[in-house]
Amino acid sequence: QVQLVESGGGLVQAGGSLRLSCTASGSIFSIHARGWYRQAPGKERELVAAIPYSGKVNYADSVKGRFTISRDNAENTFYLQMTSLKPEDTGVYYCNAEVAKSYSDYSYTYWGQGTQVTVSS
Repeated sequence: QVQLVESGGGLVQAGGSLRLSCTASGSIFSIHARGWYRQAPGKERELVAAIPYSGKVNYADSVKGRFTISRDNAENTFYLQMTSLKPEDTGVYYCNAEVAKSYSDYSYTYWGQGTQVTVSS
């Protein structure tokens, strides 16, 4: 069993900052990729930022220069640092991870339950 749990969402005024955290727990041998997605009301879920297996981070154009994805030294937690927030950043933010449960296992995608981010003007 692998579970991802997000935290750090909330209400913030435009121009403010938030840091979202995603903690993975369970049968984890290694994490091969990490990502953050968001879904605004009435819209499809979209990629915000990711660290793929290659290690080359990538961001949606709409957040580039404002958001940063990173991981901690323990490697079971990763973050989305959001600055200069805009009302259009409002939505439910989800973390996901590609997790291998043994050295010989494929990696599988797991999702958190989401955390609400609301940016007021």
